[in-house]
Amino acid sequence: VQLQASGGGLVQAGGSLTLSCRASISVSGNSMAWYRQAPGKEREFLARMTSRGSREYGDSVKGRFFISRDYAKNTVDLQMHNLEPEDTAVYYCNCAYTYWGQGTQVTVSS
Repeated sequence: VQLQASGGGLVQAGGSLTLSCRASISVSGNSMAWYRQAPGKEREFLARMTSRGSREYGDSVKGRFFISRDYAKNTVDLQMHNLEPEDTAVYYCNCAYTYWGQGTQVTVSS
């Protein structure tokens, strides 16, 4: 399974970004999730969308981040709003609780 994350970059505090994860297998048939890891910190769960379409979010991003699937592109996307400097991290896509993408850097400037 290959996962390709994209969409990271530099954004000012209060801004928005959308990350996209393209998978080599069906994103609709698997649980897909986003995590992040900041320097010196453990990897943190952000959001998950199950094969049935239910969503769950980590406490730190509830109300600001939204996970969705694009069936046409076979991607799982993470819309991020009202970004804060504390959101600066490498963001990773996960498939089926097992497979990881290479990560994409998000930097939020104050």
